[in-house]
Amino acid sequence: MTRDVTPQREDDDGRTALDRPDAGERGILVHVSFHGPAADDQVQEFEELASSAGVDCVGSLCVGRAGPEPRYLIGTGKLEELRHLVEGTHADLVLVDHALSPSQERNLERALSGRVLDRSGLILDIFAQRARSHEGKLQVELAQLRHLSTRLVRGWTHLERQKGGIGLRGPGETQLETDRRLLGHRIRQLRSRLEKVRSQRAQGRSARQRAAVQTVSLVGYTNAGKSTLFNALTQADAYAQDQLFATLDPTLRRLELPHADDAVLADTVGFIRDLPHELVAAFHATLQETQQASLLLHVVDASDEQHSEREAQVDEVLSSIGADEVPRLLVMNKIDLAGAPVRVDRDDAGRIWRIWVSAATGAGLDLLRETIALALRPEWVEAQITLGFDQARLRARLFELDAVIGEQVSDSGWQLRVSVAKRSLDKLCHDEGCDVELLDESAESPASSVKVSNRVGAPSSSVRVTEATTQEVSEHGVE
Repeated sequence: MTRDVTPQREDDDGRTALDRPDAGERGILVHVSFHGPAADDQVQEFEELASSAGVDCVGSLCVGRAGPEPRYLIGTGKLEELRHLVEGTHADLVLVDHALSPSQERNLERALSGRVLDRSGLILDIFAQRARSHEGKLQVELAQLRHLSTRLVRGWTHLERQKGGIGLRGPGETQLETDRRLLGHRIRQLRSRLEKVRSQRAQGRSARQRAAVQTVSLVGYTNAGKSTLFNALTQADAYAQDQLFATLDPTLRRLELPHADDAVLADTVGFIRDLPHELVAAFHATLQETQQASLLLHVVDASDEQHSEREAQVDEVLSSIGADEVPRLLVMNKIDLAGAPVRVDRDDAGRIWRIWVSAATGAGLDLLRETIALALRPEWVEAQITLGFDQARLRARLFELDAVIGEQVSDSGWQLRVSVAKRSLDKLCHDEGCDVELLDESAESPASSVKVSNRVGAPSSSVRVTEATTQEVSEHGVE
């Protein structure tokens, strides 16, 4: 088969090394599973990943082994079968649904005379296509360079020879060492730029906190309908398609809530099984919107038969980025496809922990807005605060919040009796420093009917399912 590849080179030991050929769009998918056949949902997900990347799948090969083969990951028999499949279909690209070491990737490319990508490389390519904003492009480039830096080790043997170059490299420096140096320099540049982005986002969050604006962040498995739900709740026009990783750049819009202050709704990148560590690290600035949110809406595709496993995988990613302690509400989306009615699920105490809606048809969205409003309503406390005369600024702030219900003046300062949201009180006292004595914490919070769990799954062994309306939620939510 005739291929357009770059000329071959010889290594120092005389062996021929083939430069990596250009990637094409005709691809073969290789599903590798150990200790049993590959699950159908994993095979389908990898096919969707390839389709999202624009690959025309012209063939597939399933490989089952007891363990990975060190040189090629797959055995030599399957490798020969794969080589014939590549030649017979004129494929330009081989996609492997498993992590490949640099040497395994290079050995496969030599044997197949074509481009080989593992799962991480495919996901990185999709992210590179989806990035639109300056921040998104920086994050994707950083992830790609981190991934590439591991491929410079034993992946490019022809770069290990020493080469001259006036003003380009030091005496005796090999091409591989030069590439490592330039790669490291570019990675440091990207980290510096992303640090500025992180600082800008932190300033934006600080401004929202000072204005007491709460943030609700959408999280969930990719293609669960987060962007469609985001558009339905905010009347935005964010890009939404039935494909994996349709949304990459974070989007924030105002969320109007009934009988409550407006909040900010954030649409973030979706998660997936075996998400590359390079992406998690590179998207740290974006994922901070999730870490710092007041409430997470964990969106789940109710029509997906594997939705329980998807929930657990999202939970693992949230834990890895430090967002496992953020209050969470489970939103079962796509009930129009699942054939399920609009409803809320309550625990034994009558508190909502899961809600069923359809972002595409709008069914249950009013109920969801009411539930979010109840979940965000603060816990109110009464407290006695002792302030010195040098803390007049904090005293003025409490009067601005209309929180003071009584005041006594002494020789050393003021004693204020306040009724205020506990979250606001904690923040004020943390920032300013003062002596606080809580007087009454027995009163039930207005949002006590909403269970915002810090873990995925039912909060109780017994769950009561209720056909709900907005009026019912309101009646249960306020004592």
